[in-house]
Amino acid sequence: MNLQPGLMQALRPQTSVAAREHAHGVRPMEVADLQSVGRLFNKAFRRKNEEPRPDLLDYLDRVFLKNPGYAPDYGSIVHEDGAGRIDSALLALPMAFHAAGRRITARLLCAFMADGKAGFAGAARLARAVRLSQPDLCFSDNASPVSADHWTTGGGFMLPIQSLEWRRTFRPFHTGFNRVREKLPLARYLPLSPFLKPADLAARRRFAAFTPPSPEGTASIEAGFDEFFACAGRMTERFAIRPDWSRDDLLWLMDTAASNISLGRLRCKLVVNGQGVTIGCYLFFGKPGEAAHVLNILCLEGREFDVVGQMFADLAASGYAAAHGTAQPFLMNALMRQRQMSFKHRGYFCMVTRHSDIREAATRNDIFVGGLASESWSRLLTDFR
Repeated sequence: MNLQPGLMQALRPQTSVAAREHAHGVRPMEVADLQSVGRLFNKAFRRKNEEPRPDLLDYLDRVFLKNPGYAPDYGSIVHEDGAGRIDSALLALPMAFHAAGRRITARLLCAFMADGKAGFAGAARLARAVRLSQPDLCFSDNASPVSADHWTTGGGFMLPIQSLEWRRTFRPFHTGFNRVREKLPLARYLPLSPFLKPADLAARRRFAAFTPPSPEGTASIEAGFDEFFACAGRMTERFAIRPDWSRDDLLWLMDTAASNISLGRLRCKLVVNGQGVTIGCYLFFGKPGEAAHVLNILCLEGREFDVVGQMFADLAASGYAAAHGTAQPFLMNALMRQRQMSFKHRGYFCMVTRHSDIREAATRNDIFVGGLASESWSRLLTDFR
């Protein structure tokens, strides 16, 4: 989640005073802080100066204090001013990663917020506390341009391809209407559905690019948790940097992601070849007639074209208007060969690490991250309006 507007002005590196101010008023977030942090969230990201609803408090507790990998040293942090009031907070989600031959605890940095100008000094101390902790790996997957500048100034780096979103269109008129609804929510009440379906049918008959073909000999099969867990381990082991999910870790992530019903139902499908052998899988949210939100695409090395092609053929045949997801370097060739495909900047994917080998692996794109190992499934991006 992008930082609160104006906040990064307070986070310019101040190396001459960093050691002196490090940890001054900064401490791990606790259950007793949730009311204050929820109020900060409402004020910073929802433009509402009101107490948080119980569902927001429950979600903050579940995601940031009760996840399987939680430990105070790797979790969310808050800053208290001189009066003991929380004036800024940084939500962080610990995740187990395999990185350059070792198992580490990485931190996905999420919402960074301050109580207006009064919280800027505290926010600066939070940022310094993270930087001076010399983390094994910290990352954020949708930083703003200003935030990205400060990541790089503070010793971090940005991954350009992972900062892109891809989108593949199947039903152009429904896709256009869905984008209008995103900008103008009241548009959902316009009685256009009787006209959109025949218009899309005519477009798909006239332009074959809206109906992607299934690669020869491939098929999609509905799958469950066990199948996805098996694919996740086997099909990401070729990357030097990758999530190192235990069964409990992944079960918690998928269960928590599935609670974001505003994106539709969370589903997994295997891609099999003509002999019935699994060559890949994809995990996605979706509501037929709307866009499928693809979290993860996994495949055996060398089968990217088959898996990507079969995924799009299946999603189009299942009635989705479009599909979109985060770009990954190993998939780019297969994605760019698709027709009716576009790419756009979605927010900077930024990382910081104290290990030179992890940095080198990431910058040469020997990395698998995003999807479940990102913020894209979080209800903080879509709910609690």
